Amino acid sequence: MLTALLFDLDGTLTDTDKLHLLAIQQLLAEEGRDFSEEDFEKLCSGQANPAMCRNLFPERSVAEHEVFADRKEARFRDLSPHLAPLPGLLRLLEFAEAQGIGKVVVTNAPRANADHMLGALAVAERFHSVVVAEELPRAKPDPLPYLTGLERLGARAVEAMAFEDSVPGLTAAVKAGIFTVGLTTSQSREALLAAGAHLVIDDFNDERLWQAIAELQAAR
Repeated sequence: MLTALLFDLDGTLTDTDKLHLLAIQQLLAEEGRDFSEEDFEKLCSGQANPAMCRNLFPERSVAEHEVFADRKEARFRDLSPHLAPLPGLLRLLEFAEAQGIGKVVVTNAPRANADHMLGALAVAERFHSVVVAEELPRAKPDPLPYLTGLERLGARAVEAMAFEDSVPGLTAAVKAGIFTVGLTTSQSREALLAAGAHLVIDDFNDERLWQAIAELQAAR
């Protein structure tokens, strides 16, 4: 049976990679450094801020990393006063609510960003909890954030479905034993499958997703 849906935030509830890329590009341009979309995918996509900053500035101190991360996230929030949900997301949330299925957000984004984004999407009240990985001992790709999400919902991995768009996120959800759906907002279908996705979709209206949900529901 399906009792829990666990959602990544960036690139899963809404497509934000271009805004994060722009925020980093603007800040690095102030230092005279170019930064491409390929650089972003390699160094930043799906990473919690400590790992992202280590990738961007291996020579800098932790204190300097924290300053840059705070500036980057503030710039991102300035660039995103309003956000659009991915197609089909509201349909899926309404279905979950009608069926009594628990919903939780599991994100590597900082708390301020999570609160901002859920507010900009007007869906904050629709989730039972928001698991912020940087508030835990380990972030994605470790499975701990997803295991924490299951715990907060009182759900078992075999009764859950997770949604992710990044390789670190997919790795975390799959390691937690959850049926994981990859969304092609930031990675190719091939990269998502290679990372362990059980199903890859472009958005939440994909009929293959609804077939997978029906199969889990039928297992009651």
